Amino acid sequence: MIQAETLELLEWHRLCQHLATFAATKLGAIASTNLQIPTSQSVSEQLLAQTKEVYQLETRLTTGLSFDGIQDIGDSIERAELRGILAGDELLAIATTLAGARNLRRVIDNQEDIPVLTDLVADLRTYPELEQEIHRCIDERGNVADRASQKLSEIRDDLRRLRSQINQKLHNILQAKSNAVQEQLITQRGDRFVIPVKASHKDVIPGIVHDTSTSGVTLYVEPNSIVPMGNQLRQTLKREQAEEEAIRRVLTEQVAAVTPDLERLLVIVTTLDLAAARSRYSYWLKANPPRFVNRDEQEIITLRQLSHPLLIWQQQHEQGHAVIPVDLLISPHIRVVTITGPNTGGKTVTLKTLGLAALMAKVGLFIPAREPVEMPWFDQVLADIGDEQSLQQSLSTFSGHIRRISRILNTLSENSALSEKLQGGASPLRGFPPLKELARSPSGQTSVTQHSALVLLDEVGAGTDPAEGSALAIALLQYLAEHAQLTIATTHFGELKALKYEDARFENASVEFDEATLSPTYRLLWGIPGRSNALAIALRLGLNPEVVEQAKTQVGEATDEVNQVIAGLEAQRRRQETKAAEAQKLLQQAERLYKEVSDKAAALQEREKSLRVSQEVAVQQAIAQAKGEIAQVIRRLQQGTPTAQDAQQATNALNQITQTYQPVAAPKPKVGFMPKVGDRVRISQFGQTAEVLTAPDEDGELNVRFGIMKMTVKLQDIESLDGQKAEPIVKPKPAPAPTTPPPQTAPAIRTSKNTVDLRGKRVADAEIELDKAISQATGPIWIIHGHGTGKLRQGVHAFLQQHPRVSSYEPAEQADGGSGVTIAQIA
Repeated sequence: MIQAETLELLEWHRLCQHLATFAATKLGAIASTNLQIPTSQSVSEQLLAQTKEVYQLETRLTTGLSFDGIQDIGDSIERAELRGILAGDELLAIATTLAGARNLRRVIDNQEDIPVLTDLVADLRTYPELEQEIHRCIDERGNVADRASQKLSEIRDDLRRLRSQINQKLHNILQAKSNAVQEQLITQRGDRFVIPVKASHKDVIPGIVHDTSTSGVTLYVEPNSIVPMGNQLRQTLKREQAEEEAIRRVLTEQVAAVTPDLERLLVIVTTLDLAAARSRYSYWLKANPPRFVNRDEQEIITLRQLSHPLLIWQQQHEQGHAVIPVDLLISPHIRVVTITGPNTGGKTVTLKTLGLAALMAKVGLFIPAREPVEMPWFDQVLADIGDEQSLQQSLSTFSGHIRRISRILNTLSENSALSEKLQGGASPLRGFPPLKELARSPSGQTSVTQHSALVLLDEVGAGTDPAEGSALAIALLQYLAEHAQLTIATTHFGELKALKYEDARFENASVEFDEATLSPTYRLLWGIPGRSNALAIALRLGLNPEVVEQAKTQVGEATDEVNQVIAGLEAQRRRQETKAAEAQKLLQQAERLYKEVSDKAAALQEREKSLRVSQEVAVQQAIAQAKGEIAQVIRRLQQGTPTAQDAQQATNALNQITQTYQPVAAPKPKVGFMPKVGDRVRISQFGQTAEVLTAPDEDGELNVRFGIMKMTVKLQDIESLDGQKAEPIVKPKPAPAPTTPPPQTAPAIRTSKNTVDLRGKRVADAEIELDKAISQATGPIWIIHGHGTGKLRQGVHAFLQQHPRVSSYEPAEQADGGSGVTIAQIA
């Protein structure tokens, strides 16, 4: 009972309704609305794994998982199993569901890294042969098609023939008895064809009256001449119905034969749709997957920027207020957290937010909080929230609170007893003490097995005498510290704030209150007990200031001092948060500037690289152009016998090409300095500074003054005040006497005149021709002998070696023929 009450208090049904809007099928929506909460952590982890994989899968697919064609065929399967005959549209729904399930399995099988979903659809059987048979027999409107059987096709041919004969007969009657009919119309009453006859002319067209108009002036008559054909038509229709029923019976039997597989198919498809709904709802919430932690292993509950999912929905769809998230960071040794602060400050919303987060994690939903999301798996979430801050406002009485808390304690007792029984021991909670005995116990502590439950208590101990209510609240929280994994309680009792300083398992938190605006900020502050601010709120709501001032005198100095200390702590916390925000802002600015500088440096490096590449390309182009121009000069020289004038022109052209394409060396920077009149210099041998009176002459001497003395010094004896030596003066050299330049010799250029081709000749014949060429040569000659066997080359080299006019010989450049050509220098 307490479980159902807790779900109602947390408005779990509303969250399930929101989840159902993200389902793609009717079955998925029903499963979402009636969401079952797992009773084991392994099931919750399995559901979370499904949600994660669907989330991952739908980010890869352009349209997400498609559930087209999948329908709720559960009733049809059940009726088929009971030997009922399914209608055509029911059979068609089964066929489309089989096709939709097959498409789902195909999409999942084609993806990688989704083992949970792959394992889920591994045993999915979609019976394509059954689907094809249904589509063959049933058309898209759910009717049995002519092609279903030969007999049905023949029956329908007979029906078409009979209808045609009846229509033709009736048309003939309408034309022949046009004055007796109300209008030229053939219609039906039931399965009989009739024509509208005037009541005054009923004897003109004898037949059977099947209907009368409302006014009574028109009779719908089946003429006697077509009655036999109408009877035959009715019999044929019954034959058609019997054949259609036989076809549907056969298909139904095929469906019934695979009922277990079809039921499993529905379960798998509904599981997939529910996982997809959880994934899409989590994406809409901008939620993150939780990780279940074990507090016994000193793991912290981490829920930063946790938002209430129902408030998010209200903000998005119902124009609600902006949702203010809370931070919940609870150390593993903390068992009870007491939240204090003013009314309407957000205490109850914090309880509901944590309760819904625990339930969402259990059913496989992501949590609307910033990563990392880490919380325990609570086997039960138990709540006593009397003041529901939703659309419905209802206040619980003290007795109602106590009854609900008693049910919570009984549930903890029963589960602890069951745990002890499973462990083979007797439960120490047998005969659990009544609640009134708890109030008399100062500690309420008992050595029991702790229950993994989350308990949420709103305004614990309220609704009765403050002294007794405070004592009851203290005893209850101490008991829950022993028996529940985590308890969150809201209160206005000041005595509960001191439990933190008496028991390390307790922690204080408070909702922030802005005294400047006298309104809550809905922020949760940890480690600082809150103030109720009742007097400030009363003054803000218009209570007489005189009454408020009188109330302040009744509070007492001790309470006022405590409130001042708490106010100081809150102010100090705000200052620290402001400084932390400023530091974070500076850090973000530094990171942004670092990124900008890094981007600019990378851009400069890229630009330098591109410039280097472009320069290399330009150099290569210049070299290629220079080679082309040099080749042109060589070709001009090869066109005839080169003269000294041609050689001079070629040399000038090559010099011009060199000046054009060879980079000019940068002038070397000058070293040293040149003293000017008025400069201060240091005389090295005296170690004194002096003032320059005259500029250095051509011998490098200058006049300086230090103190009252003047003297002449050389440049090499002085230096600048920063230690630079003076630049020596270079005397101009006398111009040399003009001399006649020596005649320039023509460069060794290969032409047709100085080239001898000996290829194909014997050595003896080659020697004769070679001797003739040497005797006529005025410069080097190019001898082409080729490669061949090498004998001709050897004979040529032997001849050149002993010839008196040949000073030397060598193989030509590779561009001129390489080892197949020899260049001989003629003396």
